[in-house]
Parts: sequence; structure tokens; C-alpha cells
Amino acid sequence: MQSKLTKTEYKQKIVDAGNLMVSLGLTVGTWGNISLRDTETGLIYIKPSGMPYAEITADDVVVMNSAMEVVEGHRKPSIEFHFHISIMNARKDVNAVIHTHPIYSSAFAVTRQDIPGISEDFVQIVGDKVINCKYSLPGTPDLGRNVVEALADRNAVMIPNHGTVCVGADIDAALKICHVVEKSAHIYILAKILGDPQVISDDDMDAMQDFARNHYGQGK
Repeated sequence: MQSKLTKTEYKQKIVDAGNLMVSLGLTVGTWGNISLRDTETGLIYIKPSGMPYAEITADDVVVMNSAMEVVEGHRKPSIEFHFHISIMNARKDVNAVIHTHPIYSSAFAVTRQDIPGISEDFVQIVGDKVINCKYSLPGTPDLGRNVVEALADRNAVMIPNHGTVCVGADIDAALKICHVVEKSAHIYILAKILGDPQVISDDDMDAMQDFARNHYGQGK
């Protein structure tokens, strides 16, 4: 029976975002995971563990609370619920977390290199760079702590030998971060082949981040 506090439309957002993530090549099979917080109730909707995205229905989505307890659902939640909920507990501005297994940023995770601020869209919405967190085994509380520590106030972090975690105020914002991080990783790899990539200066990064926050878009 569905709780009066849970919302079917939030469960469907998890389903739709998962299928979109696969179609865009950001993950394959059952890997990766997505979570979404309802700001009205504080409940967190998360992908079920080990299920192919094409087979997941709204009824399979698991609902948890900020104490990492299952509130509703007949499936096991993603094994990475620790870092999903830990991020939301640490960052009140984050209501969506998307963990991908993409190609280009994963290359940086395997070599444990940072993705530097080389493109304007990257520094505007992601941060000055994306770094790797400390390594820990998947699905562990230690990994949750490591991801939160390395993410800090940025909107993306890499897990060594694993994948990328992107965050946003909602699922659309988090998906945009996923795109920009992966695009920037691809650009940087190609730029290294061509020559010496130039990183945007700290002052220009600050100016662009201020512009994106306070002036970009309609009505600002």
C-alpha cells in the first residue's frame, strides 16, 4: 500500500531519468543510480538495486528517509544509497543525485586525475574542477563519506575506478551537470592530443559563476 506521503509522479521521474540516462550512453546495463528528494516531505526516491532500467516501473522505486531507512517499497534500494542520502543531508541545495558510468570522465577516474576548468559552461555550473574522492568499495558507508568530502560545494565528483556522481536542485539540473562533465572530459582528452589545454583563470571563473547564479536567464 502506498503511503499518503509518497508521490507516484516522483517515482515516475526516477524511471524516466534512468531510461534517458541509458539512451544518452551515460551508463549501461543495471549500473548507475538516481535519487530525487521531495522538498515538501524530505522523502528520497531511489532506483532499485540491480534492475535493468528498461524493466523498472514506478512501483519498483524505493522511498527512503534522511536516516537511510526504507519508508516504502518492495525492492532493495540501490546499494549506493549511502552516498545519495549523505550528499542530500550535507547539501540542502541538492535534491537530485545521478551516478553514471560514462566513458570519458571514467578515464579520469581510472587514472585518478582531475578534470580542470577548461570550458565556460563547466566552470559556470559544475565548479572550478572535478576531483576524485578517496577510494572505497561500492555500497559502503565509507564511500558515502568519501564522496561527500570530495564533492564539497561543487556539483560533480569522480569515484576512482568506478564512475561519476553529479548533483543538482532537480533531475534536469543534475542531468545537465552529467552532460557538461562528460563533454568537458572528452574535450580535455582531445585537447591534450592537440597541444596544451588552457585552464580558465580563477578570477574569470569567479566572474562566470556569479553571472550564472545571478544574471543568466530570463528575469535575472
